[in-house]
Amino acid sequence: MASVRKRIKKKKDIKISKGVLHVQTSRNNTIVTLTDEQGNKVLGGGVGLLGIKGSKKNTPYAAEVLTKQIIQEATNYGLQEIGVIMTGVGMARDGVFKGINDLGTVDISYITENTPVQFGGTKGKRPKRN
Repeated sequence: MASVRKRIKKKKDIKISKGVLHVQTSRNNTIVTLTDEQGNKVLGGGVGLLGIKGSKKNTPYAAEVLTKQIIQEATNYGLQEIGVIMTGVGMARDGVFKGINDLGTVDISYITENTPVQFGGTKGKRPKRN
């Protein structure tokens, strides 16, 4: 049988000067994604990529380390300015901004809160009969 060789696609030379950092925090995990202005994903990943497991994934420190790693890779692509869109109510919100400020290579143009607000909900339980 002939061996089948897969062609590995080489990542195109990406040049990005402005980007959007989408941060999704939950009680269990933090996911950070960097997109260009049109919404195409450039870089991203969760805290699990760093080797952090369990309950430590939702800590501000884990989010800080992940954000630093993504911003450092993005500066190689020429990133100079980002906007931040936050979603969720996890603890890692402060860690993201600390990671961006510690590097100091990227300017923040705007910060947007995108967490959905609960309203209405389901019908409540009826009271017990006497």
